[in-house]
Amino acid sequence: MGNQSGGQQIDTKIKEALEKNDQDLARAKIQKYLDKEQNVPLNIAVTGKTGSGKSSFVNAIRGIDNKDEKAARTGCVETTMEVTPYLHPNYPNVIFSDLPGIGSPNFPAAKYLKEVEFKKFDFFIIISADRFKENDLKLAKEIQKMEKKFYFVRSKIDDNIRNEKRSQKEFNEERTLIQIRKNCIQGLQDQGLQSPQVFLVSSFDLTLYDFPLLVETLKEELPELKKEAFLLAMPNISLDMIKKKKKAFQAKVKYFATLSAAVGAVPVPGVSVAVDTALLVSVVTTYVLGFGLDIPSLKRMANYSGVPYEELKEVIMSPLIATELTSQLLLRLLVQFGSLAALLAAEEGFRFIPILGIPVSMGLSFTFTYSSLNMILDMLADDAEKVFTRVCT
Repeated sequence: MGNQSGGQQIDTKIKEALEKNDQDLARAKIQKYLDKEQNVPLNIAVTGKTGSGKSSFVNAIRGIDNKDEKAARTGCVETTMEVTPYLHPNYPNVIFSDLPGIGSPNFPAAKYLKEVEFKKFDFFIIISADRFKENDLKLAKEIQKMEKKFYFVRSKIDDNIRNEKRSQKEFNEERTLIQIRKNCIQGLQDQGLQSPQVFLVSSFDLTLYDFPLLVETLKEELPELKKEAFLLAMPNISLDMIKKKKKAFQAKVKYFATLSAAVGAVPVPGVSVAVDTALLVSVVTTYVLGFGLDIPSLKRMANYSGVPYEELKEVIMSPLIATELTSQLLLRLLVQFGSLAALLAAEEGFRFIPILGIPVSMGLSFTFTYSSLNMILDMLADDAEKVFTRVCT
């Protein structure tokens, strides 16, 4: 789907299926096309010593509360006894693996380095709740040998800020954060690591401190094919994040419109409209999931943020959210807009005009799908921003 020939490669198969009036096969071909990039695997390892907050971080980065049934187990003692993969709730191709704490009695450093299958991971997040220790450095050096990326995350920063605020007469949060970061970096440099970068994070509020910078750094350093998988799997931690997701979706609208135009070339009554709306449902569903506006995601957000689910629904304007998305529902929404309804009617009419009808119909089909997706994308991005703003107020 990453280039213009992607749609052309399957046009023939779709047209053949439609000419045989096999709409189910055509939809299957289209769905396979849509799924191609969504199934790019991304394996992220989260590791660190016992009690560092690994499991809480794994839950937070997936947008899941620690009490959720899909949550990684958390606790003050070692709760991760083996490499435990946790799938993203909306993007099962994105896997966060909670690794056993290095240096615990069950997993001494030497055994740890041998038994954990490091090669399968795309990058590593090394977490500590205080200064990074010798075992963390050993781990980083082993990862370096494999020419993989690793990132140091200093967790539980909210606890540090709270404690410092209680103990200092003249508390200054910015100064405290600078000092924590400086101490972590100095500790790593003292152990022989050059130019380490440390991100300060609270798993209980990802909008604070360095988490947005961590996400941007991870995304930019991933291979091109995996950038989007990572971006869409991230929780909406800022309005800028929502805008970046919208931009990623927008970049592919023209390919879906090209696919729609190919369907518009089939001279079978009603087929183009039926397949166009089926295509739109599939694409719009990916938008809803990417923005975290499906019912399970909104409920998880409600649990995580403490804002009741019903209050989140109240700020949503689009009728396509928090409901079952069907072709009928989508078509009812689109025909409310006069220009789109006119395009649909014109497309059906031109298809049966000799010689010139098919090219015109293909153009109208392209325009209908292109306009519809852009309009819906604007609508859903606006709602995602409203939900984010409500959660943060």
